[in-house]
Amino acid sequence: MQPTLCQTVAHDLNDELNQALDRLRHCLDQLTDSQVWLRESPEMNSIGNLMLHLAGNVRQWIIAGVGSAKDDRRRQTEFDERTPFPKAELWSKLAGTVAEAKAVLEKVDVAEWQRVRRIQSFEVTGFGAALHSVSHFRGHVQEIIHMTRTILGDGYRFAFVPKTPEQGAPAIA
Repeated sequence: MQPTLCQTVAHDLNDELNQALDRLRHCLDQLTDSQVWLRESPEMNSIGNLMLHLAGNVRQWIIAGVGSAKDDRRRQTEFDERTPFPKAELWSKLAGTVAEAKAVLEKVDVAEWQRVRRIQSFEVTGFGAALHSVSHFRGHVQEIIHMTRTILGDGYRFAFVPKTPEQGAPAIA
């Protein structure tokens, strides 16, 4: 049986979250706890702060916004945090939040995708809220990848290295 459009949308959004989480995990596996909390300057965010921010955003926009859970987010605290708690704790919080969000997305029907709701003063549909949050998530993961590469320099291990011309590797003559 062919999946419904709602199932396809949920699957693809969840797949995007999974891919981004995999990339983030790849970075975390290369960093120490203290490196996760490094700041280039006092006014800049650490990877740890960005992970807290991602968990807050996904909770607000998908779990509360799309799934109608209570929204008790205090956004600024995500950036103000200076306690260097272990990366395993950060990972657990973020991965757990994403798992909750994925469960919400799997249950959304056409009416909820289309229903307009107010999130952070924006009037958005359920689909708009999910799309915003997932693209926001991917953007910050790219930022985390860049930060990890900056911290590790030549020691950074890439998650993907092209092996065939179709993947982008040079053709062998």
